[in-house]
Amino acid sequence: VQLQASGGGLVQPGGSLRLSCSGPGFTLEDYIIGWFRRPPGKGREWISSVDVEDDSTYYADTVKGRFTISEDNAKNTVHLQMNNLKPEDTAVYYCAVDTTGSSFSSSASAYNYWGRGTQVTVSS
Repeated sequence: VQLQASGGGLVQPGGSLRLSCSGPGFTLEDYIIGWFRRPPGKGREWISSVDVEDDSTYYADTVKGRFTISEDNAKNTVHLQMNNLKPEDTAVYYCAVDTTGSSFSSSASAYNYWGRGTQVTVSS
């Protein structure tokens, strides 16, 4: 069972990227999907989650209004649309799945499956 995160890259400040998280072996619509990031030299931080079962979405204050999380159930994929990117958004981004909880949590310990990270670099 694996999660696959993709869509990272180099973008100029103010630009956009869309990250995708797919889960061969999962039915993502049954679970809570989260995105986390680890900036250079810093710890991992939660940025957004979606409860795919009821479409509830959650955002950290640092990304609220700029990032949008969404699901494509037909493709078993969760996307993170990132707009108006800033240099401080530079990080390795990870998606994760909480298959055991019944309610949202921003704690990394609540997510029991993790994908490999994808690098996002915001620089001019």
